[in-house]
This record gives sequence, structure tokens and C-alpha cells, in this order.
Amino acid sequence: MPGFLLRAALVALGLWLATVWVQGVSIDTPMTLVLAGILLGLVNSTIRPVAYLLTLPLTIVTLGLFLLVVNAGMVALVAFIVPGMHVAGFSSALWASVIVSVVSMLGSWFIGPRGKIEVIVRRR
Repeated sequence: MPGFLLRAALVALGLWLATVWVQGVSIDTPMTLVLAGILLGLVNSTIRPVAYLLTLPLTIVTLGLFLLVVNAGMVALVAFIVPGMHVAGFSSALWASVIVSVVSMLGSWFIGPRGKIEVIVRRR
């Protein structure tokens, strides 16, 4: 459970950065941001794998670029479900999904598989 909450916080941070950097993405209140982060984490863990599997032939043909469309669809789905989160169009959802993915990837480097923050010690 702590791992999911840490990852949801990373997603919420990514969504907040998307509202700052991407024109067309807005979130009304901080509570909406937290709710959208949790819901996007749930959508990414449940619906996205099914969408990846269903779009696998198209993903192979496009050499993986169609995964950007799937990720943008997940952000648009969350914006559709959460009142107070607004995404203007496909390009806004695409750039928001790229920002959320990069922030999540950078944050996941520090979160181990057990959901705890790991400290890496380099010895010489």
C-alpha cells in the first residue's frame, strides 16, 4: 500500500507539472489533483495493460509509438471521470501523459519493488 501511495503522489506531481507546462490542462483544486493522481494510478494499473494488449499489433507496426496514444487516452479518461480536471484536446493529453510518464519514471528510480524509498550507496 505505501508503494501505491508513493506512486500516486508521483503521478499527482506529474499532473501538477502538466498543468503548469501544458496549455489546455487544468485542475481546479488541490483535492482534485490528489483524486486525479490516485485515479490515474488505478487506471494505469488496471485498464492500461488491457489497452496495451488490445493494441499490440498496432503498437508493433508503429514501433511502439502508439503507446503514446494509449497513455494520452488514459489521461483523457481520467479527465473525463474526475470533475474539476480539464484537458482541452488530444495534444494536451499527449504532452500531459509524457510529463507524467517522465516524472513517474524518475521517481520510480528511488522507489523499490517493495514500495519503499531505497538508498543506493556507492562504494569505491
